[in-house]
Amino acid sequence: MSRTEATERNDEVRPLSKNRDFNLLWLGAGVSALGNRVASTAFPLLVLWQGGSISSAGLLAFASQLPALVVQLPAGALVDRWDRRRVMLVCDLAAGLAMAGVVTVLLLGHLWIPLLMVAAFIEGGAMIFYRLAERAAVRNLVHPEHLSTALSRNEARGQASGLLGSPLGSALFTLLPWLPFLVSLAGRAVAGLSLLAIRTEFQQTRAKTGERNLRAEIGAGMAWLWRQRFLRAAISLVAGSNLVFQTTNLAVVLIIRRNDGSPMELGVVSVVGGLGGVLGAMSGGWFLSRLSASGIVIGALMVWTALVPLILLSPNPVALGALSAGIAAVGATSNLAAGVYLTKVCPDEMQGRAISVASLLSSGTNSLGAMAAGFALAHAGLTSTIGVAAGFMALLAVTAVVSPAVRSGREPLK
Repeated sequence: MSRTEATERNDEVRPLSKNRDFNLLWLGAGVSALGNRVASTAFPLLVLWQGGSISSAGLLAFASQLPALVVQLPAGALVDRWDRRRVMLVCDLAAGLAMAGVVTVLLLGHLWIPLLMVAAFIEGGAMIFYRLAERAAVRNLVHPEHLSTALSRNEARGQASGLLGSPLGSALFTLLPWLPFLVSLAGRAVAGLSLLAIRTEFQQTRAKTGERNLRAEIGAGMAWLWRQRFLRAAISLVAGSNLVFQTTNLAVVLIIRRNDGSPMELGVVSVVGGLGGVLGAMSGGWFLSRLSASGIVIGALMVWTALVPLILLSPNPVALGALSAGIAAVGATSNLAAGVYLTKVCPDEMQGRAISVASLLSSGTNSLGAMAAGFALAHAGLTSTIGVAAGFMALLAVTAVVSPAVRSGREPLK
């Protein structure tokens, strides 16, 4: 029974906290995401602390990030084509088997880089499929009145898993090198059991069609997103802001290093910044109830324009952490606004493709941004690079203010 049918049969809207199926999905996906972050943190530690080389660590990082480029678009089309619950179950199984392989090899006393690369690729690819299917399924499990709140909780959960996963992965690795991967495997098992316990269907009933063409389906997703004026403009602006954030992230590392700081101080910045992201996601519903999507996008770019140049003022890790927290909090709220807008305007059968295309376009510039940031900081210097980054962010903010496409997103989000 779909959520739409259930709503038609029962006019009473239960509180989201009493929505059994959504809570099971939220919990299972959270455990799965935490396991993914724990394993992702442990992979480079495993190579560098168990006799591997820097080049091996680079190969492993490449394998873990490659799915974002080669899996994202076909995953969106396939999530729209297949049963979403089954997709998530297969992802849990595939990632769990990959983690079991890593644990087995480590217990046997081996460090086989090709196997680690395969495991990292499977883990990364499975998470892409999993997140797309879960995101597309949410609106079928909650009442329309609760959609914004549900997505806000999902955003907070994602921020929290990132905040907790990194230190947990490091701590577990310190105890036993194979322990993070065993914990990740256990998380996949818990996530799979939660999926099996959910009663509501994850998608609306779809008409059976003949032979399908994956390339045409991906093209249809791109075409749909291109026709959405606001989303097209907002994604372009977010992609530009991500270039700036690759610069600020490297700049913070450079500032602390130049002032004889330690890796622990970098950890402080990371933790404080992560807390900002969690708070931004948790408070996102308040902003969504008062501002339109266009208002949040414009406001986010203005706040970022004010915060970016402040990075140059103090080498203190707490101050840098506070700035990172402010940037992350605004980012979480803007991510939530864009997600709610897309989920509301996009047809159910197009959700996976629309989300995958938006994710690829908005974050596809990250690797290029990191490379350009490193080159600029090395050759132009810290002050000049941050100045250019701040100027570029200001240009994005002005563009958002004067853009008719951005101002078209005035529909209320709640």
